[in-house]
Formats: sequence, structure tokens, C-alpha cells
Amino acid sequence: MSKILEKSLRDARKEDKLTMGTKQVLSSIKNSKLIVLSQSIKKEMVEQIELDAKKEKIPLVNFQGTSVALGRLCGLQFRISTISFTSIDDASIKSILKDTEVEDKNESS
Repeated sequence: MSKILEKSLRDARKEDKLTMGTKQVLSSIKNSKLIVLSQSIKKEMVEQIELDAKKEKIPLVNFQGTSVALGRLCGLQFRISTISFTSIDDASIKSILKDTEVEDKNESS
């Protein structure tokens, strides 16, 4: 689990700089800086978000956990399948992407 992602999620939530929920993220994709997808999200929704994110050049992070785990990571008692950061600095985005890339490689080897 990426500690940087965890810290960024908590900080963004405190400052109200997150959009939570698949429909909300899809409708506000232009305002997103980074999108986090859980493994619980339906395939067709993933494809739609990936397509829209690619158009807007927004990086995606595939969270290696369920929507329950993603909700807990944000300190919430309910499931969250998709989150977008509406405000996050570029250094944090790079760190999160680098961190999750390393996790993906470790899990596939």
C-alpha cells in the first residue's frame, strides 16, 4: 500500500479536494488532477473513465484493493470505488504514480 497515496487521500479529504464516487468523478473529470480506481469498479465504467481521462490527460491509479479498502483508506465507513483529486501538487502525483508502478511490478513478479 502506498503511504504517499494514503497521506494524500487523508489530506485532500480534510481540505475537501476530493470527488468521490464513479458518477461524480465522471461528471467532474475536467476538474480532476489524478483519478484512483478500486478493483471493485465495473469493467465498462473503468473503460469509460479511462477514455475520458486519456482525453483530458489525467493520470490514473489502479488501487490494489476493493472499494471497502479504499473507503477505509480515506477514513470513511463506506465503500468508494472511484476518487479523483481536484487539487494535488505535481510532485505528489509523480510520487504516487511511481509508488503504484513499483507495487504493480512486485505483484506481477
